[in-house]
Amino acid sequence: MTRLWIKDASQYLNQEVSLYGWVDSRRDHGKIIFIDLRDKTGIVQLVFSPDKKEVYELADKLRSEWVIEIRGKVNARPKGMENPKLTTGTIEIEVGSLQVLAEAKTPPFDISSDGKEIGEDLRLKYRYLDLRRERMRKNLNHRSQLIKFIRDYFTEKDFIEVETPHLTKSTPEGARDYVVPSRLDPGKFYALPQSPQQYKQLLMVAGLERYFQIARCFRDEDTRGDRQPEFTQLDVEMDFPQQEDIISLIENLYKDLITKLYPEKKIQQFPFPRLTYQEVIAKYHTDKPDLREDKNNQNELAFAFVVDFPLFEWKEEEKRFDAVHHPFTRPKFNEGESIKKVIERIKKDPSQPLAQQYDFVLNGYEIGGGSIRIHEPELLEAIFEIMGHKKEAIYQKFGHLLEAFQYGVPPHGGIALGLDRIMMILENEPSIREVIAFPKTGDGRDLMMNAPSEIDAKQLKELRLKIEK
Repeated sequence: MTRLWIKDASQYLNQEVSLYGWVDSRRDHGKIIFIDLRDKTGIVQLVFSPDKKEVYELADKLRSEWVIEIRGKVNARPKGMENPKLTTGTIEIEVGSLQVLAEAKTPPFDISSDGKEIGEDLRLKYRYLDLRRERMRKNLNHRSQLIKFIRDYFTEKDFIEVETPHLTKSTPEGARDYVVPSRLDPGKFYALPQSPQQYKQLLMVAGLERYFQIARCFRDEDTRGDRQPEFTQLDVEMDFPQQEDIISLIENLYKDLITKLYPEKKIQQFPFPRLTYQEVIAKYHTDKPDLREDKNNQNELAFAFVVDFPLFEWKEEEKRFDAVHHPFTRPKFNEGESIKKVIERIKKDPSQPLAQQYDFVLNGYEIGGGSIRIHEPELLEAIFEIMGHKKEAIYQKFGHLLEAFQYGVPPHGGIALGLDRIMMILENEPSIREVIAFPKTGDGRDLMMNAPSEIDAKQLKELRLKIEK
């Protein structure tokens, strides 16, 4: 007999069905045993009567979270006993056959609640149990739907999805890298990508013209409610764009996505406002303002783009200028201005030029950021020099990119959008940890796998590493 999802059982009234799942709860009414059986699609009531002695005696042993297989007849519930809260609330299964597939210890916390009353450390230690609760399953299901929508949207617009490497080169782009020692090249290291930034620009050099990826990114930085050591972003790049082309593309993506997947949400203003950096800092004292008219209304979505950022910011501790976005961000040009003139102007006073950078904000969170990129090697080299890098170091770190730019690189630009943060906001959750299947704690630990952890002496020896106590 073919396995049936619980949500579909109502279609088989007066027929025999086979169901699998977890024991959600148990109730005894007189001599009758009622078991609620759960799978990912819902709950259905099972009925065990003493006239089927062997099955009844086995059912009497069932406990919460045991995994079972049953076969039985789908019956209409008696009049007045229907449960309108369940999609299967008009039926029950008269069980004729029962098999216990796995017994279970008593869970360390209540799985039937939303889990918000339980300490997060305990939930993360037993995350595989925490994910059984309805709220968490809903969050992951909605996340899957959102990612599918994004894939379909970009595929239909002739973007190609390309996976980029997770083992790459350490380059100074902002946060600390996570590094991976090489066994075959002792003393040398890979780095996990903070983003696919250089790869997506190289894909434009390669002539792919329109790229996207659901990308995994890694940054060794202090964590908080909307930040994790590893996270997921939508990465997009295209050639020959104007800044407004990219902004409009993302604006329409989110309008269509909200309309289709979250119809209960209200977009406050469309098209989304374009606000300058100078404007939002002066008015809201932040570059990610919460523009909602009613900040207590969780279903109100106030999207906006912040544009015209400074190209550089002064780092007092390091006594140098650093890129506000990243070094590959193209400065704004004056009309008719040559590359040579732009370089002279920027070097004269790096605090003055504006960048072709745009941040995407929602309800007080930055949910994305992008820029038009530098595609001229001489301009990119000058930007690195202004940031304090010596010529030799520039070619050591970025020589591969500068060389690629000698082979006919088109003007290009893109954006990266944080999928964890948008999911957190759309699901009205307080932290991105609630929309990630296996997140780290606030201090970057995996309590379930007990990571990070020590490695044994043999591994250290193979990698030619020593631990300094």
